[in-house]
Amino acid sequence: MDNDEIAAVLNDLIETCKDGEAGFRTCADDVNAQQLKIFLQNRAQSCASAAEDLQQLVRTFGRVPETRGGLGGVLHRRWIDVKSLLTSHDAAPVLEECERGEDVAEQNYRNALEKKLPPDVRAIVERQYQGVLRNREQVRKLHEQYRTA
Repeated sequence: MDNDEIAAVLNDLIETCKDGEAGFRTCADDVNAQQLKIFLQNRAQSCASAAEDLQQLVRTFGRVPETRGGLGGVLHRRWIDVKSLLTSHDAAPVLEECERGEDVAEQNYRNALEKKLPPDVRAIVERQYQGVLRNREQVRKLHEQYRTA
């Protein structure tokens, strides 16, 4: 892969991270449970850190990093807000949408890992992918917990 192709893959992941950051923040704003709110805010910060790491990596290839999420993320967050209002800020539906967002992130990282990335880039993407998998599992467990409560 040339530098443009590598930067394009990384910029796609930056969009994913930015969408995740904003999505987790939206979910945190839309729940009443304080402990869950803190968990979601922490996940948002993790996504922001991942985006910063990828942005720095794009710069090392002499390219301009992405700074925003995608349109799909914006639409998803508006749906979270609507769903939250309709369910009186119940945690279970909000977490369901968080889980859906993490499914998208998982797929985006899996797609990136199918590319022939340089070993140092692959290592960073793989590490972040493992973080996405952990986030998804934590969100799934919380969703189950709040759904049965």
